[in-house]
Amino acid sequence: MSDKMPDMISAEVSGVMPCDVIIVRYDEIALKSPPVRGRFEKILVNRIKTALSWHDVPYSGITREWGRIFVHTDNTRGADVIARVFGTASTSPAVTTSATIDAVAETAAQIGRDLVRDGESFAIRASRSGVHDFTSIDLGRVCGDAVSGCAPGSRVDLTNPDREIFIDMRQNRAYVYTKRVAGVGGLPYGSQGKMIALLSGGIDSPVAAWMMMKRGAEIVPLYCDLEEFGDPASVKLARENVNRLKSWSYADMKAYMVPYGSCLRAIREHCNPRTTCVVCRRMMYRIGTAVAERENACGIITGSSLGQVASQTARNMFAEMHGFDVPIYHPLIGFDKREITERAIKIGTFPQASPAVECMAVPDRPGTAVSRSLVEASEKRLDVAGIVADAVAGLRALAPTG
Repeated sequence: MSDKMPDMISAEVSGVMPCDVIIVRYDEIALKSPPVRGRFEKILVNRIKTALSWHDVPYSGITREWGRIFVHTDNTRGADVIARVFGTASTSPAVTTSATIDAVAETAAQIGRDLVRDGESFAIRASRSGVHDFTSIDLGRVCGDAVSGCAPGSRVDLTNPDREIFIDMRQNRAYVYTKRVAGVGGLPYGSQGKMIALLSGGIDSPVAAWMMMKRGAEIVPLYCDLEEFGDPASVKLARENVNRLKSWSYADMKAYMVPYGSCLRAIREHCNPRTTCVVCRRMMYRIGTAVAERENACGIITGSSLGQVASQTARNMFAEMHGFDVPIYHPLIGFDKREITERAIKIGTFPQASPAVECMAVPDRPGTAVSRSLVEASEKRLDVAGIVADAVAGLRALAPTG
């Protein structure tokens, strides 16, 4: 992921040049087999169309060539919008010219006249593909001479220039541009199937969900309402997290909430207190598995980070995941709290407020190395199937905030 990951849509992409096309580049998609590559490109194009629609960026069409997607628009803001679409490596607002060295040099000179100020240095970054009777070096030299002629007092500096002009010469046309907008990267949203994301009103779980979205997973957020054991504000915060994640998906997003207070009451009344947190997580996984079957999902996502809280020690996680057939993903497992918080701020999921109480069912001294046998003994005191069935029966949509 780029350190310059776009976390908001600016009013305008900076720059002086006009554009008639946005060049969209991708990385991992290019490594796929031709059939998979074609399928992923189609998904990416559909997400781009939705993103442009959501942000009111007009365009006349979208075309594809080997390794590139071209969005035909004169709205430079589209470069920032598309950069937020999972699967996009970078974007550039560009001007299209014919694939001749003279046409490209003329366009570069026009751009250089407005871009390069007196006393500034510049560089031409030229690339060439297809069959041409000149090299990339020839292209750079001719365009550099043209810019120098239109920008008196400028000088060429290929190492540390003040300004850069990029030229992408292809077989039938060429593109001239002055910037690259760093994209979010990853794989197109929805290309890796559907997963249930256990979501709370806190910091960690939305970041975990976002990271799996970046890897192409379509998520279905599932919020377990702790009811009397939690902060009433948590439901509102969970809804806000759904909204934030949806803003990255450029797709419809179904989200659910299940009543979980009765489950916690049963655990507190019947289970060994040292096993409370582990048994609680296992019940959430069982509910998540039931929802996954309903949604035809292929995994469960958690916000667990190794050692962060009692339920997330290595021994406890070993016990809590025992016996489950559905894959359980922990994308934050190696992150510390500072790293998670920084990522949440960067992607825009950091909450404006936090729950006053995370969970009032946590015992004073929860076990940090609970054995599987102790967990199994605790669960034998519960009507596990009945508790899960009751929770799933109370499943309802987690409506977005206003």
